[in-house]
Amino acid sequence: MTTEADIREKFWKALKSDRTLMLGISGSREHSQPMTAQLDDDDPNSPLWIFSSKDGHLVQAIGAGQRGMAQFVSKGHDVFACFEGDLVLDNDRAVIERLWNPYVAAWYEGGKDDPKLQLIRFTPEHAQVWLNENSLFAGVKLLFGADPKREYADKVADVNLAGSARPT
Repeated sequence: MTTEADIREKFWKALKSDRTLMLGISGSREHSQPMTAQLDDDDPNSPLWIFSSKDGHLVQAIGAGQRGMAQFVSKGHDVFACFEGDLVLDNDRAVIERLWNPYVAAWYEGGKDDPKLQLIRFTPEHAQVWLNENSLFAGVKLLFGADPKREYADKVADVNLAGSARPT
């Protein structure tokens, strides 16, 4: 049986591996947009960090702070999640230094001091996470009389992310 803790751990591992999510403002009529979440390996309790541009619609909408909503699908389609939390603009220089890498640098001509660089801090609090079994495996189970609804029952959970340490 899959527990909430198992599902939470699979979510964090998948997000750490794949990192691309759709991010938007909760309740907004604006579309979410693809963003790359950076996880601070030095602190398993840290928020997600997203490098963006000060002239982007999302950054302008965040302003002094907003509630954010993100959707995530792992590359193998084995983890799906929708999660929410606080979005805050936060150009913490120490975080920029720690998370800066060649992929981020490619977007900023002025490097770490680019005047358009804006770091977003996203602190997820709650998620609904779905685990998706391999469809071939599920099909074999069905052939042997397994009830797909019953088999799937423990593959979805409302997960509390606030203060939950990520697996390292």
